[in-house]
Amino acid sequence: MSNNPLIRPLFAAILVALLQTAVLGYMIESRASILRNGVDVVLKTIPVDPRDLLRGDYVVLSYDISNISADKITGGFPTEATDAQVSVRLEKQHDGFWTISEASFGTLAPKEGTVIARSSPFYFYPATDSAPSSVNVEYGIERYYVPEGDGLVLEQARNASALSVTASVDDGGRMQIRSIAIDGKPLYEEPLY
Repeated sequence: MSNNPLIRPLFAAILVALLQTAVLGYMIESRASILRNGVDVVLKTIPVDPRDLLRGDYVVLSYDISNISADKITGGFPTEATDAQVSVRLEKQHDGFWTISEASFGTLAPKEGTVIARSSPFYFYPATDSAPSSVNVEYGIERYYVPEGDGLVLEQARNASALSVTASVDDGGRMQIRSIAIDGKPLYEEPLY
């Protein structure tokens, strides 16, 4: 064997690369073998109480501010596929709820009486023939974890349009759920720590 100090690390790197390739090939072939030689069965699905193994039950939340109509978006849409975030100007309405008055793929200047929220990052694909009629975004507040067994009450209230969420928005536009109410009565309130 040569006394060259690069031979052993190079040999080890090649060995590791071959081992990784073999493992990856095995995983791909295992899946393909099942699809090629397996027996097809049709299974009936059942409803599931959402659970996260580490955090427990949760409720999936969607908001009217999650669907942004194209007429609210100033500055147009990106013309190429890109990682994007949407700035959303929220204004308080007479009923006490906040709605979108303006949105942009760029930044929005602060304005008295409004709050600017930022969507979670997402990958935007522009339409080839025309601009989309709306954009669906998330804000990072689409899941709310509850004690085991309490999710059903919130889901029923959500489905009956009786559930409301109070969220705090920081200066950077990030949102956190502060409290959840049913018919205006607070049910859950988040502690600071």
